[in-house]
Amino acid sequence: MNSRFELFKNQVTNPVKYRLFLLQKLPMGFISGLRIQSLTAGASSVSVRFSWVNKNPFRSVYFAVLSMAAELSTGILAFGQTYQLKPGVSMLVVKMEGEFYKKAIGKIIFTCNQGKEIEEAIAKTRETGEVTSVHCTSIGVNEQGEEVAKFVFSWSYKAKASAQK
Repeated sequence: MNSRFELFKNQVTNPVKYRLFLLQKLPMGFISGLRIQSLTAGASSVSVRFSWVNKNPFRSVYFAVLSMAAELSTGILAFGQTYQLKPGVSMLVVKMEGEFYKKAIGKIIFTCNQGKEIEEAIAKTRETGEVTSVHCTSIGVNEQGEEVAKFVFSWSYKAKASAQK
């Protein structure tokens, strides 16, 4: 496993450093209570728990909060691959689709298992200078293991000018 990813993982799995990361990179995630449940180079899981601050009028987690948790489960994998990478790689969500199956109450965990695809896309953009993309799926399940929502984020990666060989 790449040592940059491990350094990043150590940063974001430290409770204090993770909160600082959220405040700097995703302040609404901090307010909404997003938590990293697991993180490897291949997969990540992010949770959010229903609370007063992230509720909707239907007494469930607001859809935008669910999409934040799902997006973080995909984006954290790319953050880890690009952490301290010189020259860097830009990343951007260019499309998002969501499907909702059940009322989101309690603790919802979103998981993305596409770390290898993300790593390959980032390597390809650095090698070729061409923009690459990955359609990352994140599935959210409740405490009973029932699928609550599914999101697909289309991430675009572009090597910064001096990264191209």
